[in-house]
This record gives sequence, structure tokens and C-alpha cells, in this order.
Amino acid sequence: MPLKPDNCTIVIFGAHSDLAARKLFPSLYELALWGHLPDEYRIIGVGRAALSHEEFRARVHEKMAGLFPDTLQDEAGFRSFSARLFYVKVDFALREEYPALQKEIMEGAREVATGHNLLFYLATPPALAPVIVRNLDHAGLGEKDGSSGNWRKIIVEKPYGSNLQTARELNAVIGNVFHEERIFRIDHYLGKETVQNIMVFRFSNGIFEPLWNRNNIAYVAITIAEGFGIRDRGAFYEEAGLLRDIMQNHALQLLASVAMEPPVDFSADAVRDEKAKLLRSIRLATPLSVEGTVVLGQYEGYHFEKNVAPDSTVETFAAIKFFVDNWRWKDVPFFVKAGKNLAETVTEIVITFKCPPQNYFGTAESCCYTANQVILRIQPEETIAIKFGAKRPGEALITDPVFMKFDYKTSFTEAGMTPYHRLLLDAMAGDQMNFIRQDSVEYSWAIIDAIREAVATQVPESYPVHSWGPQSVHHIYG
Repeated sequence: MPLKPDNCTIVIFGAHSDLAARKLFPSLYELALWGHLPDEYRIIGVGRAALSHEEFRARVHEKMAGLFPDTLQDEAGFRSFSARLFYVKVDFALREEYPALQKEIMEGAREVATGHNLLFYLATPPALAPVIVRNLDHAGLGEKDGSSGNWRKIIVEKPYGSNLQTARELNAVIGNVFHEERIFRIDHYLGKETVQNIMVFRFSNGIFEPLWNRNNIAYVAITIAEGFGIRDRGAFYEEAGLLRDIMQNHALQLLASVAMEPPVDFSADAVRDEKAKLLRSIRLATPLSVEGTVVLGQYEGYHFEKNVAPDSTVETFAAIKFFVDNWRWKDVPFFVKAGKNLAETVTEIVITFKCPPQNYFGTAESCCYTANQVILRIQPEETIAIKFGAKRPGEALITDPVFMKFDYKTSFTEAGMTPYHRLLLDAMAGDQMNFIRQDSVEYSWAIIDAIREAVATQVPESYPVHSWGPQSVHHIYG
């Protein structure tokens, strides 16, 4: 059982958002039931609607009952939790309304021994982040206004800007009010058990890390596929597109985790140093290099989605061949594919090893069939598989691929925490290991900006719903 965090007040901007309803309040409630939250805590929802504390508690209960009815079977537990819920009406853009929030925080801290420890969570559209941070600072709620011995932290949801310039501007605004060690840029992928297990798999097993380099690995393939479309996110997707929505964060963070150098220790800064160095080593795209290395797609019917322009050229699919220009990975291709409305929902990393120098048990081409692989499945199953060749029963020496598989569900009886459980606790405890640092954000944007500039005139290729993307994708893997 993890140590309990310090007593604190958690302030959620965007208390009526889908994120708050589906992830934040259910996660906080379960953490409270499990005894993982501080002994004394308050949760303040902040939104534009005019609600009393009781009305807000009833609304949270209604949302959770509709979305997760099984979670609310312990009504006594929810009553205990809801007694810690409070609400303040604030128009995020109006500076003059923030003193009401400050008053609720300070009065509550006197009534309950939470101290002045504050965790702000921005469950709001990204464009509101600079406005909210500036207004918190003006109201005396920034980190630099905190009392000695107390902490004030902020969790910011992706995307962190819309390109390198806006990311730097956002970092400057937030960094003026909170120190970097108090800023938690959240990517829920980094809270997944299987993503965290990548480093354990590599660095705690002597049979893998010595082979984890250009001498032994032929290529790495990362797939982030979703079997559904953009749903009700048309307005967001028209602004962002898949490169900004998934490639800039999820995909590049997975690539960094699988390809980073061993850190000097397993402190947050040491691990994030190595991820930043890896991202900095990724070769930037040019108009000449994207030919045969970048394919963009758009699923059929995207134009008919709500809030989508009928002539939209926004990509809902991307396949990219990356190269990491460092000693370990020189000339090893990293194939990264992500998209909406694909054949299935799956996230996995496949490391394919080079073939033996001589194949005794088949034609040279048969190595493509039996090549050794390590398959790290992030979702929906949480598994690690090793593929190798074995003799088929019978007189002939014929090799078939076979698998050895580790499955979290069958190997461990204790259920792991969800990403939001883990990341909320990490932020309260001040552990930044699974959050993204400013330099990594900027290196990632430099990579994506270069691609976007290089393919500015490329029209996404149409692909059928529930396929594996455009026909020209196979050119990337040639």
C-alpha cells in the first residue's frame, strides 16, 4: 500500500467536463474507498454553472451512477466522499471571480487541516490554460505565493500548445507562476501498467538489454489503432488532426520509452533526461525525406461527422518511418502507425530481431515468417510475448513461429490501478516520473512541426472504415 500523500485541497477546473465525469471523480472516489487519499482532503469543483455544494454533489452522484453503476454500490462510502466535495462558480476568463475561489480554499483550510497544499487540475480546453494560470497568479494562488512548507502544484492536460511556438509560450506562462518541479503535464499512456513495464522488462532482465541495439534489431513497429472514429470531437479534430492529437504525445512517448538509454538511476529526472535525449536524436523530416516515409490518411465518411468541414483535409491516420540518429539505433527504422476507425482497437510495440546469418531450415524469405520478436501489448490485453521459431512435428525440418506469453491478468491476482488513479496519486506525492517535462514537449513539437511543414501540400489518402489504413501504407514498410 502506497504512503498517503500530504493533506491537501484538490481544485478541478472544468468540473462539468466529460474528463471529470469519466475519469477524475470516479478515480478520486475509488482512491478514497481504498484509503489512498490523505487523511484530510477537500475537492473543489470549479465551473461556470451556478450550483450549491449539495447540488454539485448530487450531480457528481448522478453522473457516476449513469456511467459506473457498479462503482457506487457502497453508498455509505460515497456519502463520506461527497462530504469532501465543494463547488465554486467561476467564469475562467473573469479575473474578478477568482477571489471567491480563494475564499473557499482558505476558509476550508481553516475548517479542515488541509494546510495550504493545493493541487490544481485543468480539465479544460487547452486554450484556457494560460488564462486560468494568469488569473490564479493574480488571485494569489500561484506556487510563488504559497506559504513556506506548503506546496502548490498544477496538472495540465494535453495538447500542450498546438506547435513548438505555442508550446513555448504556454510553458513560459505556466513557468512564471509554477516552478517546473510543480508542473505535471499528464499523458495517461504513461500511467498504464504495460508502459511502465517497458523499462522494467528492458533493464531488469539480462537476456534483453544486451540485444537492444542496431546490431541485433532489424526494426521496431509501434501501432496505436482505434476501431472507432472521432465521435463527438469534430471541432477539436478539425483544429488538431491526428499528428497533433496522438503522434506528438502518445506515440513519441512510447518510442522514447522503448528506445531510451539506461538512466543513471530511477529518479524522475534521470529517466526524463534519457527520454529527452532520445527525442532530441530523432531525425527531423524535410520535404525530400517524407517521400516514402510519411503517409497520411482520412477515413471514408469523415466529412459527414459533426462539426467537420465538408472539404476538410485533416488527417485521421498517419504512418511514419522515424530514424534515431544515435550510436545505439543508427539506421534502425521505427515504424509508427496511428489512426481512427481502423480494423481494431489495439496499442502495441513489436521489436523484430535480425535473422540468423544463415538459415538452415527454409528459404531466405522464410525468416520474415519466423523472425524473433518481442511484442509488448499495451491494450486491450496487457501482455508481453516472445516469438521464435520451432520445428514443426514430422519428419521434415520445417520451422513454424511459436509464442511464449506473459499476461498480467493471469500472472498477478492483484488488479493494478488505472492510469488516472496512479497519476493523481503521483502528482499529490510530487513524483514526476510519469509526467512529461518541458524539454520533451518542445522536442516532440519540433519533430511534428517538421513533418507538418514537409507534408503541407499532401492531401490525406482516403481509406475504408475498419481497414488498416490507406493502400500506400505498404510503401513505408518496403
